Amino acid sequence: MTSYSDQVLYMGLAGAPGERFVVPTRLVYEAHDPFAVRFVFHPDTDHSVQWVMARDLIAQGLSRPSGQGDVRIWPTGSGADAELNLVLSSPSGVARLTAQLSAVAQWLERTYGLVPAGHETNSFDVDAELSRLLHGTR
Repeated sequence: MTSYSDQVLYMGLAGAPGERFVVPTRLVYEAHDPFAVRFVFHPDTDHSVQWVMARDLIAQGLSRPSGQGDVRIWPTGSGADAELNLVLSSPSGVARLTAQLSAVAQWLERTYGLVPAGHETNSFDVDAELSRLLHGTR
């Protein structure tokens, strides 16, 4: 059984007023880290940037404004034109990105096929994770 789900999509990055750049983005979910999803911007390049966030945050953001601080997410529009808005803040600046909401929703649904909602802790080894965090071991 597969324990990995990824999808490449093209997100829009807002630049100066009226400017929008296309950013290749890989969405990644791994069952061994059941609470997290990764957005890898410019995958397969020497200059990729990765943001890790809660899978629940993405799920909530598909239907209502969610998040605070470094990551905020919300839907706009409806039907085929619906978009998912993602704002990422860091000491280096702020990025506002958009993606086709249905593409993100379909990928997210596949992640729940790997680890259903509410079952994230079934195979999660808390002791091993704490050891890794505290001692830098894998």
